[in-house]
Amino acid sequence: MEFLTTTEMAEKWNITRRRIATLCKEGRIEGAVLKGKTWLIPEDAAKPEDPRRCRKENAD
Repeated sequence: MEFLTTTEMAEKWNITRRRIATLCKEGRIEGAVLKGKTWLIPEDAAKPEDPRRCRKENAD
């Protein structure tokens, strides 16, 4: 299994590294592990849904 860093995932998902780290810390990215100070994320991990977008779409 290949792992990617927060920087690599940020480019892949088009969101910030900090947001990736927050999602990892909250346990919202399946298979993410903290190695020292670096989060390692499986390259086939699914991008979690953004609850802010879900609520906004349902409000219309």
